[in-house]
Amino acid sequence: MFLAIAPFGAIAVDLSGTASVNVTSDTAAAAKNMAFDEARRQIINDVLGQYAIPDLLADAVKNASADDLTNLIAASSIDGEQQSDTTYSANISMTIDRDAARAWMTANNVQNWLTDGKSGDTFVVQIVMSDKLAGWIELNNIARAEGINMDTKYINGNRVTVEIPVSSRGAFTIAIGEAGWRYADQNGVLHIIK
Repeated sequence: MFLAIAPFGAIAVDLSGTASVNVTSDTAAAAKNMAFDEARRQIINDVLGQYAIPDLLADAVKNASADDLTNLIAASSIDGEQQSDTTYSANISMTIDRDAARAWMTANNVQNWLTDGKSGDTFVVQIVMSDKLAGWIELNNIARAEGINMDTKYINGNRVTVEIPVSSRGAFTIAIGEAGWRYADQNGVLHIIK
């Protein structure tokens, strides 16, 4: 289901996620450590995957040490924790530190468009098109008609990621809505599909 977006002046990137884990090991302590590592990797992939090339990010996360990934987490919490002598399960929530994540992705050659949070002059749009050529032509015509500059960041098949000036967000969402595109805001990223 697609929802209406927030007013364009009030958009904030939320780098939080939750993972449900259930891990068995030799001891409860080992299972808990493994569960936190699994949750951290899953959340980093899920959350930062909106701001980076997913394949590059997945490889970097896979090859990173637990300590390196722990340094990307600003806060965490646990809900529904259960453990036995050898098993640990919980819903683990984590918030990623934007500056640390951006620096880590850059250091690991992961192309990304995670902003510094200060400029606030552009926002990310993730596009999914059933007919990629017709959809891409239509979006470019909409942007051109509205005087909007779409800065293409990533293209993979029928999926495209672009950045658009925040000042054009309202006009862009109205224009795509009128053209039959569905859209939703998720963590400050505008997702559109047709």
